[in-house]
Formats: sequence, C-alpha cells, structure tokens
Amino acid sequence: MADLKTKIDKLAQLMDEFGLDESRLSGPDWCVEFLRRPKTRPVGAMVEASPADDEPEPVEMVAPNPVAAVPQGVPISSPMTGIWYDAPNPGATPFVKVGDPVTAGQVVGLIEAMKVFNEITATVNGFVVRIEAANGRLVQPGEPLLFIA
Repeated sequence: MADLKTKIDKLAQLMDEFGLDESRLSGPDWCVEFLRRPKTRPVGAMVEASPADDEPEPVEMVAPNPVAAVPQGVPISSPMTGIWYDAPNPGATPFVKVGDPVTAGQVVGLIEAMKVFNEITATVNGFVVRIEAANGRLVQPGEPLLFIA
C-alpha cells in the first residue's frame, strides 16, 4: 500500500510540474484518476488577486467502474517482442478493424522482429471488439494486441 501511495504522490507532483488537468494511474485490477477542477468565478465579479489564488486546486480521485476495466473477448497476444503492423504495407487497408468478423487462422496483423515479418493469426472465430496495439508501436510478449468476442 505504501508503494501505491508513493506512485500517487509522484503522479500528483508530475501533474503540477507539467500543468496537467487530468491523469490516470492503473494496475491489473484498480485505477486512480486525477481530475483538476477549473477555478470558476462569478461572471462580472471583481476579485482581488491573493497568494491563495496561486495554490493548486485539490486533486479528486475517482473510482473506476470495475466492469469497464475488464476487456471483453478473447485476447490475441503478442508472441514476441517486435513492431506491430495492422496492414501488409504502408497505406494499405488494415487486416482487421473493430466490428470485422474473423475466423480462426485468419491473419490479423504482423510483428516485425529481426527484419522478419511474422503473421499474427486469430485463435478463435468471432468479431473484433477492441484493438489495443497502435500501428508501428513496439509490443512485448504477452501484450494483448486485440480482442475477439
């Protein structure tokens, strides 16, 4: 628990340092969101500046909806470290999009590792419900690339 408090304190410090209005910190079964409420003043009111006006607003923690945090469907995970590509070449139509039907064995993307393009295939029949990996981004073994339901 002390480790989580340290992470939350560090995130709040980074929000102040970079002037962020919102941020999120999450783990496998939890999520903490920081939302900074803008200071509001009545319209037409004359307000003198005071040293208290320079103080940051308190940070509000919002509990996530636990159902929304759990992805639906069967994950298609990366078998290796490499660069994820969602299309056979730049400018081409992606192999799959959200809502597309897929069959087991169908190519859903490519991972480039050591100058070799490895086909990633669906393991189940269904529909693509969520795509996690961004095109051209490094992925790690076990990282979910997309979900099929």
